Amino acid sequence: MNNKQVKFFQTKKKELIRYKLVRGRKPIAIIFFHGFMSDLTGKKIKLLSKFCSRQNVPFLTFEYSGHGKSSGTITNYGIKDWIEQSKEIIESTIKTKNVILIGSSMGAWIAASLIQKIRKNIKGFIGIASAPDFTKKIMWERFSAKTKSMINKGIIYNLPSSYGNFYPISKKLILSGNNSLILHKKIKCDFPIRLFHGLNDKSVGREFSIQLLKTFLSKDKIIFLQKNGDHSLSSKEHFKKITGELIKLIKYAI
Repeated sequence: MNNKQVKFFQTKKKELIRYKLVRGRKPIAIIFFHGFMSDLTGKKIKLLSKFCSRQNVPFLTFEYSGHGKSSGTITNYGIKDWIEQSKEIIESTIKTKNVILIGSSMGAWIAASLIQKIRKNIKGFIGIASAPDFTKKIMWERFSAKTKSMINKGIIYNLPSSYGNFYPISKKLILSGNNSLILHKKIKCDFPIRLFHGLNDKSVGREFSIQLLKTFLSKDKIIFLQKNGDHSLSSKEHFKKITGELIKLIKYAI
C-alpha cells in the first residue's frame, strides 16, 4: 500500500476514518465499500487500486469506524453509522460528479443504502457477494433464544466465522441493522446494476444477491453466479470477470 495515498478523515462526530484515494484524470470515480471486519489491506482493494491506476480512474476506499486503523471500537457502531460516515467522506473527498459504487458483502448493503442519497451522481453499481440485511436474516433470525437474551442485555456475542475467527455481535449492531433494512424496499436506479455471487459462498447465500437484484428498479441489471466462487471472489478468474464489467460501466458513464 502506498502510504502517500492513505490519509485520515475527521467526521462531524470527530471520528477518524482512514481512507485511500488514488488520483486519476478520467471524469468518473470508483468507490469501494468493504465488508464487516475487513480493512484497507484486503485483496480486492489492492487489486482495484492497481486496476484504477492503470485505467487512470480516481479510486476511493475507506475503513468504517471500528475497522482497521479508523478510530473507535467496532461494537459501539452499526450499519446506520457506517452509512452516514460513507456519505460524509464521499461528499468531502470526491470532486467528480460521476461515480461507480462497488460493495463487497456488507459493503454492498451500505452502498445500496446510499443510492437514494446520491443517486443523481451514480453511473453504475457492482455488488460482490452482497449481504444486505444480514444482521437480521443471517444473525438475529438464526440466533437461539439464549443468544438473543444475552445480546439484549448488552453482552457481546462472539459469532464464529468461516474464516476461523469471531464476529463480535453487539446490541448496537443488531438494532442499527434493523433500522437500515433495504430488502423490503424498491430502489430506483437509472444506471446499470451488476451483481456477482459465488455458488460456493459459505458465508452469504446467493439468495441475498437475488433478492437485492429484485430490490433495484433498473432497466439494466444482471446477476452473475460464479461457479466455484467463494465469499471473497478475489481469485484471478473472478476478479477478471468483475473488472471486465467495470470497464464496460466506465465506458458507459463517460
